Amino acid sequence: MMMNGGWGGMGRFPGGVSEGDLAASQAAQTTQLQMSNLLSGQQSNLFEIANMFSNQNLSMMSQNNANLINAIQGFNNLGMQITNQTNTLSTQMQQMSAQLSQCCCDIKTQMLQDRLDAAERRNVVYQNTIDNANQTQTILGQLGRWVAWAGTGAPAVGTAATTTVNG
Repeated sequence: MMMNGGWGGMGRFPGGVSEGDLAASQAAQTTQLQMSNLLSGQQSNLFEIANMFSNQNLSMMSQNNANLINAIQGFNNLGMQITNQTNTLSTQMQQMSAQLSQCCCDIKTQMLQDRLDAAERRNVVYQNTIDNANQTQTILGQLGRWVAWAGTGAPAVGTAATTTVNG
C-alpha cells in the first residue's frame, strides 16, 4: 500500500478521485449519453416528420398544380369549342342571310316580271282593241256613202242606197 495518494485502503484512485466520484461521473456521463441519444432520436423523428410533411406538401402541391393545369386546359378547350361553335353559327347565319337576300331579290324580280307580263297582256288587249277600232273605222270610212238597204220602204234620197254598187 502506498501512502499519500497511492493505492491504499482509503478507497481512492490515483489523482484523488473516489469511487463515488467515479460512479457519479459515470452516471452523469450515461445520463448525458442517454439524453444525447434521446435528443438525437427526437431530432431524427422530427426530421422524418418534417420530411414527411414536406413530401406530403410537395405531393399535394404537385397534385393541386396538375389539377389546376387540367382545369385550365379544360377551360381553354371549352373556350375553343365555344369559339368554334360561334364561328360556325356566324358562318351559317351569313349563309342564311345571303340566301334570304337572294330569295327576296328573286321574289321581287318575279313580282316585277309578273307585273310586266300583265302589263304586256293588257297592252296586247288594248292594241287589239285599238286595231279593231281602226279597222272598223277604215271599213266604215271606205263604205262611208254606202248604206245597206233592207228592202222595206223607199231608200232615202241622196244616200248611198240610190247608188249602184257598180256605178
